[in-house]
Amino acid sequence: MNTAEPHTIQNRENSLPSMWTKVRKRLRKYSIWEHLLGLWMSMKFSSHGILVVTGGRPLPKIVNRGGRIEAENCQFYSGVRFEVGANAVVKIGNGSYLNRNTVLVAEELIEIGRDCRISWDVVIMDSDLHALPGEKFITAPVIIEDDVWIGCRAIILKGVRVGKGSVIAAGAVVTKDVPPHTIVGGVPARIIQEITSQTGEFSHEPGRSGSH
Repeated sequence: MNTAEPHTIQNRENSLPSMWTKVRKRLRKYSIWEHLLGLWMSMKFSSHGILVVTGGRPLPKIVNRGGRIEAENCQFYSGVRFEVGANAVVKIGNGSYLNRNTVLVAEELIEIGRDCRISWDVVIMDSDLHALPGEKFITAPVIIEDDVWIGCRAIILKGVRVGKGSVIAAGAVVTKDVPPHTIVGGVPARIIQEITSQTGEFSHEPGRSGSH
């Protein structure tokens, strides 16, 4: 005998069209093959949402020596590489993507927020990979807040926090914190402009110049 409440059954029936609409929408944006590759990649994650892998070979590579990798609904392109040390954590927020050949090297913590756009050949690492002669091996978390854009071949070094809505120019080497809603570029990266509104208007930093 079915003891389910009538309103519960009705809610389930009403949710089915919504679910199929979402499925059709995803399949229009990403192919079944991209979803299957994402499913394969997700088996190497500690926790995950829906992952998709785009761009064919070389497939993303994960070298995990005992850490945790957590991602929400994300997209990864060919050649992406994770190197995760023992007890290290990598977190990637909903709607973010990592483009071709981007490399994450985590010995402590790398956290990427929601809706971040990370271009190709970007390197993000929370250590110097090895200690200098006579010195201790140092790690420091890298935090990239929501809605950040990172241009191709930029490098984000240990201990950096990139503020919400910021833009890292192509080829920049980021060694210090980036304030929210700013554009930085150069080696080492410096503030080029401030983003003054949500409509994408820019304001030059007084006494500095640059292009975006």
